[in-house]
Amino acid sequence: MEPTVARRIPPGADGVPNGQPLLHVDRLSKDFGGLRAVNGCSFSVRSGSITGLIGPNGAGKSTVFGLISGFLRPDEGRVYLDGDDITGLPPHQVFRRGLCRTFQIPREHASLTVLENLMLVPPDQLGERFWNPLLRPLAVRRQERTIREKAQEVLEFLTLSHLRDEYAGTLSGGQKKLLELARTLMADPRIVLLDEPAAGVNPSLMARIREQLVQLNAERGITFLLIEHDIPLVMGLCDPVIVMNQGTKLAEGPPALVRGDPRVLEAYLGGQYGAADD
Repeated sequence: MEPTVARRIPPGADGVPNGQPLLHVDRLSKDFGGLRAVNGCSFSVRSGSITGLIGPNGAGKSTVFGLISGFLRPDEGRVYLDGDDITGLPPHQVFRRGLCRTFQIPREHASLTVLENLMLVPPDQLGERFWNPLLRPLAVRRQERTIREKAQEVLEFLTLSHLRDEYAGTLSGGQKKLLELARTLMADPRIVLLDEPAAGVNPSLMARIREQLVQLNAERGITFLLIEHDIPLVMGLCDPVIVMNQGTKLAEGPPALVRGDPRVLEAYLGGQYGAADD
């Protein structure tokens, strides 16, 4: 499937609400051998939202993330970012368009410091071209100083400044999740896909991450789409909540509506939010 970035969301695309969404996936499907991991999945994410994506293990959530972010190519369907077709674009081009993702298992550069991990993120750095340090040393140093200052501001915002000179490989699991979030902020994203931000994170650190997601959403207008198995976290943080099961969308809506949906209770929640919450 060739990328066709000139295309826009077609009229009548499945699952498109009133008004153009920031992100829309239209009838995505993906097979791995004889297994259909994603099966005609469609949903939209509106700009400025914190949208939750939940479902049982094997529902296809992480595969959808891979299809959206360019790490996987769909067998069928399209992905649109702000109306433009980004289907099949490689991850670095999706990244340049303002869509970033984190991973359930953080992918830090373990042998670099926390600060260095952040300074690697901005693309097209002058120092990456071997002749610029020789021919344009002042410009290289000026840009590096600007990137360093931005990285320090991000670390301060996420209260990671005290770890700036620590090697990333020595951080705890929760600190690595914060580092992944910090790296996305270096790219000035429009939308961030968060893959299980609460996994392996102690409750106090997760409360801090939650507060910072809310602050980033409210103050910087960053849109979030997050996969999470911590249902209380999702129900308290996200609106709307999208539920996947067997590779496709099962339900979508405000948390109160989703948690009372009999199909969701049967497929995933297992009565965790039953009549006692009514």
